[in-house]
Amino acid sequence: MLHDELGSLATHFASPHITEVMVNNETSVFIEDHAGMHYVSELHPGELHAIVERILLPLGKRLDRVSPIVDARLRDGSRLCAVIPPVSPHGMCVSIRRFTQETLSLQHFAEVPVTNLLLQAVHNRCNIVVSGKAGSGKTSLLNVLCSHMNEHERVVTIEDVRELSLTLPNAVQLETRPNTPEGLTGVNMTDLVRTALRLRPDRIIVGEIRGAEVVDMLSALNTGHSGSLSTCHAHSASQALQRIESLMLQHCPQWNREIIRDHMGSAIDLVVHVSRGSTGRRYISEIVEIPTPFSGHVRHLFNGGEVLAGTRTRARVE
Repeated sequence: MLHDELGSLATHFASPHITEVMVNNETSVFIEDHAGMHYVSELHPGELHAIVERILLPLGKRLDRVSPIVDARLRDGSRLCAVIPPVSPHGMCVSIRRFTQETLSLQHFAEVPVTNLLLQAVHNRCNIVVSGKAGSGKTSLLNVLCSHMNEHERVVTIEDVRELSLTLPNAVQLETRPNTPEGLTGVNMTDLVRTALRLRPDRIIVGEIRGAEVVDMLSALNTGHSGSLSTCHAHSASQALQRIESLMLQHCPQWNREIIRDHMGSAIDLVVHVSRGSTGRRYISEIVEIPTPFSGHVRHLFNGGEVLAGTRTRARVE
């Protein structure tokens, strides 16, 4: 049971309002809830090491001087990240992103005009990037958008650590694997994007664009896999596109900026930016449309006001 794994930390999993549980320097416990982030208690010396060991043991993962960073998934779907010295010189640090069992809808993120725009975009198979800061609700919104896909479609998801919880009957979920000290070869996001293309997907969902997989992802969107989704860490929708462009320049140095922007403009239809307010509420703050040809400038369809008409939410023609 989860309580057996987490020990005294399990008390913080009883409240649905707690979204993150963090332990600094092996003993100091902080939580994040609707009121913000604050200190709550101290663990006994050595307790955190025992908790992490209980979580990792059945997963076959390790945390030691050879592998001082680990990502893992708890039984309830919550995501753990733990680091130890020398990466965290003052002792083990842990952050657990809570998995919420609350059933969310688009109405949790926006009012009707915005939700109608997104429903139209999903049904018409637009390619969408969801951007936002850490903890802003990108994955939660991605889950909600996926719930509106046609149940007869085959969806393949690609994630570093599985967070998406799909209810679609024909969904395949893929997860990366790091290199292990025992010599097992790792499987990275680029490997999984290429594998996903061989699994006959109607749509591809990439949990987060942050590395070389951006090249294969954009290629996939440009070769018939319309209606695909991904997320990107950014402070705004425009910055998300700048980050994708920077990743393309980094991993495709033989391409100039004009070619990359043309590639992006034909691959991505909309960027939906989610924000988190001071009360903890997560909401859609901005939606931009990427024009074709793409010169670096976007068209705001929603920026906290009214939704503009005449968008690229029309059905894509393959």
